[in-house]
Amino acid sequence: PSAAHKYLPLPMLVRVTNLDNNRSIVVRVNDRGPFVDGRVIDLSAQAAKELGFYEKGTARVKIESVYR
Repeated sequence: PSAAHKYLPLPMLVRVTNLDNNRSIVVRVNDRGPFVDGRVIDLSAQAAKELGFYEKGTARVKIESVYR
């Protein structure tokens, strides 16, 4: 799964955790965005499905860098 972030280095791996259900996945930040006020990361549809908020569209998440 992939993601977009306004200023993190490209490419970068981050762990995204859905704060409502504690599901987490590692995604590759490979694009810029989101360009909507109040949003900090834009996830691929696959990432949103894995985190359990695809139908809802948005969720409160925690973002952590992953070093590999």
